[in-house]
Amino acid sequence: MKVTVNINLGGLAFNIDEDAYECLRKYLKDLEREFSGEESSAEIISDIETRLSELFRQRLSSFKQVITITDVVEVTNVIGSPEAISGSDGSEAFSKSYRRMYRDPENRILGGVCSGLAVWFRTEIWLIRLVFLVISFCAGFGILLYLILWALLPEARTTAQKIEMRGEPVNIENIKEAVKREFKSVREKIKI
Repeated sequence: MKVTVNINLGGLAFNIDEDAYECLRKYLKDLEREFSGEESSAEIISDIETRLSELFRQRLSSFKQVITITDVVEVTNVIGSPEAISGSDGSEAFSKSYRRMYRDPENRILGGVCSGLAVWFRTEIWLIRLVFLVISFCAGFGILLYLILWALLPEARTTAQKIEMRGEPVNIENIKEAVKREFKSVREKIKI
């Protein structure tokens, strides 16, 4: 019999073994220490916690309701260690990378379908918009296709989803850089 702890991580509640909790708590403390000098450290830690909760949620099922130490080790290996980010362990941070198709809320006119497709196909947004206009006027089904894609494609809301959309690995380094870019963008918009 093991003792379990109920935690809130990234806005989601999890039951976690006591030893797994201690491992996760140490990992989060190491992250806080790593990013303590950063201006946007709270946002970076929050985005990392959100990504951790997404990965933990994928590991649960109707038969498995508790996060174990194995889950914590595997998920933190996917994200990457704070030591790997700082370079103090002499290794490079590595994480599996795959692209997912999302609607891009940052460059949208209507639903973000065209900008999401542009990121997916790694092309210019105006080109995808032009294709939709041509198939709307010539073939007549462009608007229907756009509406179907709008309904099917999820919007990239979290930092991790935006990173996945670009096809980059979702690790601490990329989350940190994405949060810094967003922080800088918001700061520039406030100055204007």
